[in-house]
Amino acid sequence: MRPKLEDVAKLANVSKTTVSRVLNNRGYLSQETIDRVYQAVKELNYQPNVVARQLYKKQTRIIGLLFPTIANPFFGELSAELEKRLYNEGFKVLIGNSMNDPKKEAHYLNQLLTKQVDGLIVGTHNRGIKEYNYSHLPVVAIDRNMNQDIPVIESDNYNGGVLATTHLINQGAKKIIHTNGPIELESPTKRRRLAYEDTIKAYGLTPITVTVDFNIPYIEKKKIFTQIFKDHPDLDAIFASNDVDAALIMQVALEQGLHVPKDLLLVGYDGTQIIQNILPGLTTVVQPLEQIAQTAITVLKQRLNNEPTDTEYILPVTLHKGITG
Repeated sequence: MRPKLEDVAKLANVSKTTVSRVLNNRGYLSQETIDRVYQAVKELNYQPNVVARQLYKKQTRIIGLLFPTIANPFFGELSAELEKRLYNEGFKVLIGNSMNDPKKEAHYLNQLLTKQVDGLIVGTHNRGIKEYNYSHLPVVAIDRNMNQDIPVIESDNYNGGVLATTHLINQGAKKIIHTNGPIELESPTKRRRLAYEDTIKAYGLTPITVTVDFNIPYIEKKKIFTQIFKDHPDLDAIFASNDVDAALIMQVALEQGLHVPKDLLLVGYDGTQIIQNILPGLTTVVQPLEQIAQTAITVLKQRLNNEPTDTEYILPVTLHKGITG
């Protein structure tokens, strides 16, 4: 017969309430009492009713991950890393592809507000969703500014932009174009643009930033990149805001009869494992993906426990020097 809570209490010579407090780590108890309870648990091989405990605490032990699309290598690898680490800490994971649909994102937020999930880690692009206006939500953002209250985990985008641009200049590039998302996008990633422009000006060169919306289809991006080569036949380097765009730019350059790195120097940003496997020669700024995932989980747990958190966590980047730039 499976031992019950009262069996543990009887063997430890304490009340059922005391056993419950020990197992749920609530309130002050002497070390002697704690040791007696755990000894009784061990002797009886008592297994707490996890479902009942979660209902009592109003916890689901489910964390929602909400990203634009896990088909993107960065978000895909980040989701996998988050899921692995959350599982090891006793959480289940619900992964949602928002596909940049604010209605879909609001649906996941409502799941949080109705206690169907305990917390959210988000990396979506949508703004103005009213559900984010609640204070002290157990939400952590990655590379996105949601509101003043929600903490943001990010790589050092500004330093990454400096590293990429300085490297291209040191390689002899004079006309360097940077591709970046819309300037109105509320994301720390736009600091890559600021760093590029500041660095270019510091070397007495002229900054040229081309806006590429993250959401547009592949064929539309290809048209934009093709037009860059038509408008700037004398360009000698491109700093792409992400590795997927860098790979597409390399393809377009080849179609234009240009060889990388002989005719065009190229630097990307992200440094995901899949891109490094497919394009091992790509020079890129590497984000510390494992550190981003662990920091996001640590901060989210602090939010779940109503502990204070910072508004921003900036993690270091490195430059992987390949053969493209």
